[in-house]
Amino acid sequence: MASPNTNNKSKNQLVSTMIKQGFISNPYLSPSPSPPRASTPASPTQIPTRPSNPSPTLFEMMSEEQTRESKQSFESRHRAHERVSKVLADAPFPAVGDVRLTIAARDGFKVSMDVHRRVLVGRSRFFAEKLQRNGSHSVEILDCDDVEVYVETLVLMYCDDLKKRLIGEDVTKVLGLLKISSAIMFDDGVLACLEYLEAVPWSQQEEEKVVSHLSQLQLPDSAADILQRLIAEPSTSSRSDDILQRLLTGVLHAKDDKARKEMKKVISCLLRENTSSSSSHESNLDISRDTLYHFCHKCLTSLILSLSEATSADDNRQDRGVLMGEIAREADNLQWLVDILIDRKMGDEFVKLWAEQKELSILHSKIPTMYRHEISKITAQLCIAIGRGNLLVPKDVRYCLLSTWLESLYEDFGWMKRAGRSIDKKLVEEGLGQTILTLPLAQQQTILLNWFDRFLNKGDDCPNIQRAFEVWWRRSFVKQYTVDSQLQLALFDYTE
Repeated sequence: MASPNTNNKSKNQLVSTMIKQGFISNPYLSPSPSPPRASTPASPTQIPTRPSNPSPTLFEMMSEEQTRESKQSFESRHRAHERVSKVLADAPFPAVGDVRLTIAARDGFKVSMDVHRRVLVGRSRFFAEKLQRNGSHSVEILDCDDVEVYVETLVLMYCDDLKKRLIGEDVTKVLGLLKISSAIMFDDGVLACLEYLEAVPWSQQEEEKVVSHLSQLQLPDSAADILQRLIAEPSTSSRSDDILQRLLTGVLHAKDDKARKEMKKVISCLLRENTSSSSSHESNLDISRDTLYHFCHKCLTSLILSLSEATSADDNRQDRGVLMGEIAREADNLQWLVDILIDRKMGDEFVKLWAEQKELSILHSKIPTMYRHEISKITAQLCIAIGRGNLLVPKDVRYCLLSTWLESLYEDFGWMKRAGRSIDKKLVEEGLGQTILTLPLAQQQTILLNWFDRFLNKGDDCPNIQRAFEVWWRRSFVKQYTVDSQLQLALFDYTE
C-alpha cells in the first residue's frame, strides 16, 4: 500500500470524518491535509525494577499496579497489531490508493491504510455520501470497539465472492462483520453475513448472540430467515401436547429396549429443564394432565392383563418368560410416567389411582418376586415423593396406599436392593417412614408394630424405618398432647 505523493498534497482534497460509536459523522471538510502517518506499534515500555522489599509502601504498590496495567495494555496492543497486520498482508488492495483511512480504538491503538474511493463509494452508501468529490481524501474512524473487525470489513469490500471469503470464520466474527457492514450500509456485506449465519450451525452460546445482534440491528427482511430455526410459523407449529403424545407413544411401544431407556432419559431431562425454567418464565410447553393420565391408564390396563395371563399360564409354557418380560417392561414404563407426573406437580391423582389397584395387588402376590419387584418400585416412588412433601394427598388416600401396597413393598424390598441401581435404599426407607408419620397416631401404631415384628424376622430384606418407629414412640409415650373442645393443645411430658 502506497501513500499519496507528497508533492501533490496541496492539490489533494481532504475529508476528515470523525466517526465515533454508531458512526456519528462530522461532514465538514478540512481545507489542508495533514501528512499521512504510517501505522506502527508502540515501542515496548521499559518496566523499572524495584529492589525486593518485604513491606512495600502504598506508593510502591500503586506504582506496581500502574506498571502492570501498562504492560498488559502494551501486550494487548501488540497482539492486536499482529492480527491486523496479518489481515492486511492478505488484503487484495491495489498498490496505490486515493483515500487515507485511519481506524483507531479507544485504547489508542490505530491503523492507517491507503484504500480507494471508487471501492468505498461503490460498496458503501455511507462512504458514497461522505466522499462525494473526486481526488484524494483522508478519513478517520475513532473509538472503535474492534479495529480488526473494521479492517476485515474493509477487506470484504474488495472481494468479489464474499460468501467464499467468509467460509471457515466463526459465528462471533461474522456477527461483528455484520454489525460494521450494517453501520456503513455495505449492503453486499450484510447479505453475505446473513447468508452465512443462515447456513452454519450454532452453539447454544452463539445462538443467543445471533438473536441479540439481529434484534438490535436494522436489517432487511431476509434476516427473518435466520430465525426460522428458532421460531416456528404459527400455521406450521404443532401443539406441544400433540408432540409429547407422539413421543410418549413411541417410547412406551419401542421395540429396542436400549433405545427406549435412552430416550426416556432424554425426554425426562428436557421436561425437567422446562419445568425449572418455567418457575421464572412463562413456559410455552403445554402438557395436559389428561394426556399423561391417558398413558398411565393404558399402562395399568396392560399390566393387569399381563399379570392375569402370567398367573394362569402353565409353568412349562414357552412364552412364560416373554410374559414376565412384559410385566417388567410395563412397570418400568409406569415408573417413568410417575416421575414425569411428580416433576410436573400432577401426581396427586395417581396416588389415589394406585391406592385403588386392589386387583393388581392380588395378582402381584402370585408372581415370582424376581419379575414383580419393578411394580413395587412405583409404591416406593410415591412414598419418597409424599415423604418429601412433593405430593399432597388426603390422609385417607395415604393410608389406602399403604394398606394396598405396603405388604408387597416389604416382600420385594430385598430384590429391589439387589436388582439394580435405580432405587436408593435410604431414600425408600426415609420416604416410607415419613409417609407413615403423616398418618393419625393410631394408624402409625398399627403399621409400625407390624413392621417391628417383620423387621426382627427379615432383617436387611425389610426396610429399616427405625427413625419413624422412634418418632412414633416419643409421640405416644414421651410427649403426649391433648385437645380440648376449643382445639387448644396441651403438652404433657411423660414421667414415671
